[in-house]
Amino acid sequence: MRALVCHNPCEWDELVVEDIPPPPLTAGGVRIAVDCASVSFAMSLQVAGKYQRTYPMPFTPGTEVAGTVLEVDQGNPGVSQVKAGDRVLAICDWGGIAEQVVVPAATVYPIPDALPFDPGIHLPNAYGTAYGGLFWRGGLKAGETVLILGAAGGVGVAAVELARNAGATVIAAASTADKRAFALEHGAHTAVPNDALRDAVMAATDNAGVDLVYDPVGGTLFDAALRTVKPFGRIVTLGFASGSVPQIPANLLLVKNISVIGHNMGLYYGWSPRDERVQHEPKMRAMMNALFQLSVAGKLHPHVSHRFTLAQFRDAMQAIKSRAAQGKVIIRLGEPT
Repeated sequence: MRALVCHNPCEWDELVVEDIPPPPLTAGGVRIAVDCASVSFAMSLQVAGKYQRTYPMPFTPGTEVAGTVLEVDQGNPGVSQVKAGDRVLAICDWGGIAEQVVVPAATVYPIPDALPFDPGIHLPNAYGTAYGGLFWRGGLKAGETVLILGAAGGVGVAAVELARNAGATVIAAASTADKRAFALEHGAHTAVPNDALRDAVMAATDNAGVDLVYDPVGGTLFDAALRTVKPFGRIVTLGFASGSVPQIPANLLLVKNISVIGHNMGLYYGWSPRDERVQHEPKMRAMMNALFQLSVAGKLHPHVSHRFTLAQFRDAMQAIKSRAAQGKVIIRLGEPT
């Protein structure tokens, strides 16, 4: 099978496409013929050896796929969720940017017939991360005001749609006018520029501030957003796409009774030092069922910004690093693009 392969820690552009044997079927595993796999900035850190998790060399990057089940470990009574022929979405440890991948059954989700692979591939990771950050960790409720940073990115626009559907007032922050317009199209009530974030948010809220900040960006935007949180508000940190980890002024937390909350979705996927995916499987499946229902009802609009072939894997990452992407970037394995 064809796969993208990383032999040693390197830059993304140094990866190679190779013909390699299909992975063996593991205990409790599901073999999937991959139709499409997502690409994210985090993957560039993974292949460079700069991610918080290490990977066995050589390995194939790719942690989110959509495709068709080829076979399951029939000798394992735990594999009852799917069968050969099922259309599925799956979260992988790695190996997704290949024509086949084997995934633990706990993170494989059958999808409704009405939902295409593309753009359904958004749901487990992008929308799942947004759902967990907003509701499990952030406790967002109807009637509250939420500021979403990086609102035109994959997890950002997902948060915009989910928060709007939950009855929150949504303020979207993004770097360019096009990206702010994109966030408004996906349900934001107001869109504000990054370079005047604090003043714009306070003006939009009549100086009241926001109840919740959803932050996948970090850096100086975290600092500015923190100063928009009203007393007893919360800020959920999901990642540091800016490349800079903020240093939190604890005195501000004290004065305003603000909570700063971390959200690592990888914990639910089994990506922590102690694999807890089976423990979190019921919660994840309930969330995925909710996302499927919203999608089929037309209340979510996952957007694929760029589609590439396997041979164009360098272009896929460049679309992300250049900040040209609005929504998801995917590589198609099932057919030419």
